[in-house]
Amino acid sequence: MMRKLSTATLFAVSMIASPMAFAQTVVLKANDGSVDVSGELISFEDGFYTIRTQLGQMRMSAARVSCEGSACPQIDTASADFRIAGSDTVGDELMPLLLEGFAASLDAETSIQTSNDPTVKTATLVSDQGFGDELATIVVSSTGSSDAFSALLAQEAEIGMAARRIRPDEARALRDAGAGNMVSIDQEHVVAVDSLLVLVNPNNPVDTLSIDQISQIYAGQITNWSQVGGADLPIKVYTREVDSATAQTFLNRTLDPRNLTVTGLATVVSDNVEMSRAVVDDPAGIGFAAVAFQRGAKSLNIITECDIRTRPDAFSAKTEEYPFQRRLYVYNRLDNLSEDAAALLEFMTSSAADGVVEKAGFINLSVVRQPQDNVGGRMRGLIRTTTDAYEVSLMRQLLVELLDWDRLSTTFRFRAGSTKLDNKALVDLERLLEYLEAQSDDFEIAIVAFTDNVGPFEANLTLSEQRADEVADALKEAAGGRLDNVDITTLGFGPLSPAACNDTEDGRALNRRVEVWIRNN
Repeated sequence: MMRKLSTATLFAVSMIASPMAFAQTVVLKANDGSVDVSGELISFEDGFYTIRTQLGQMRMSAARVSCEGSACPQIDTASADFRIAGSDTVGDELMPLLLEGFAASLDAETSIQTSNDPTVKTATLVSDQGFGDELATIVVSSTGSSDAFSALLAQEAEIGMAARRIRPDEARALRDAGAGNMVSIDQEHVVAVDSLLVLVNPNNPVDTLSIDQISQIYAGQITNWSQVGGADLPIKVYTREVDSATAQTFLNRTLDPRNLTVTGLATVVSDNVEMSRAVVDDPAGIGFAAVAFQRGAKSLNIITECDIRTRPDAFSAKTEEYPFQRRLYVYNRLDNLSEDAAALLEFMTSSAADGVVEKAGFINLSVVRQPQDNVGGRMRGLIRTTTDAYEVSLMRQLLVELLDWDRLSTTFRFRAGSTKLDNKALVDLERLLEYLEAQSDDFEIAIVAFTDNVGPFEANLTLSEQRADEVADALKEAAGGRLDNVDITTLGFGPLSPAACNDTEDGRALNRRVEVWIRNN
């Protein structure tokens, strides 16, 4: 059950602008996207905007629209019930919709206002579908992931948003300040996954680039589209500030491992929206942005260093096997979490938020099913280089099994040498159970484990079998008898069928996985 917010908190709006300032144009945008109304703001009283339009005077509830323009009333953020701070990737698109979904779960509506500072939004929750009492005021500051942890450390926010995982030094600083264990399941929450797309102009004929080619383009070593199968046109590189989490994700996978730096001719843009807009407007452009910000740009397929081809689709993001994939997090302290903030966290991490995450353009954590028609490509390179008779026979067994089973998107991952599930995996167990319980046909499942290629083949094979057993046991324990009539098989294939290259730690981490396969009886 979702907890109701306290009705004792009230929303305060201070009319900082003088009355004369209202003789300016504002735009009122309906929260459901149905209509935008432009006109001169006459007044803002009792939660209603009154504006003068070409069709006459109109009065609209602040619970149903957002106001944009310099004449919009200033929000007194000091009156907020709690604050959320951090990543603009999460805060600009995803968090406003999560707040709307949270309000809907309480039979309330949300009014979201933007202050003179475009990075700060204030959400007001109003009961009875926007016609009742004000329930709470939440201030969202969307700047960068690092600011999530500095705001939590200074106790300026109760929830931090991050497009990357907290760093050890940040976690230690918060622990030492009494905030608790920031990487515990009670304080670290994955709310969505995100594919960082490599974008080009929609009229660019290039469909696929290798990571090597992308790196050389960004380093200024490849300078014309004709060098990668495109038109004879100089390439225009767009990038982000290096301290943004989006840029870090991109650079960590491309230039950094090759000891390259971004060309000095690159144009730096401020955020995901500006990035996609720049590429759409520039026939020679190339850039990168979170999946929710693709807009009209064209996303490229990616070839890894070991010839694994991946498409930027939802399934590869859910399995975390797309090369530029990342998790989107929210974090909280243990010592200052209010009841209101805890209720919001409960909603954001539940299946009730799946539709909201999808609406925002990100990839939710729901379970989907897909035939295994692309695994042969992952194995091609290994088959070419392996002559060991035992390994070849095991590959044949794997290929035979693949013909009989579909794969579910739920994928469990482990630290090197460990059989302990991470925080996301523990949440995914319950999501998997919900999916399996909803199946109407008789079915069986296979828990299938793989490893990286570090160490002897036999040792990795044994480790994969242990991990498969670990997940199967955890699933049965979590089910509590709900899967008693379902046959569960465990299989381990060691380093066979890599999902990524084994020459980096990130690639090896992707290969240390347990997949869930399903087939109907």
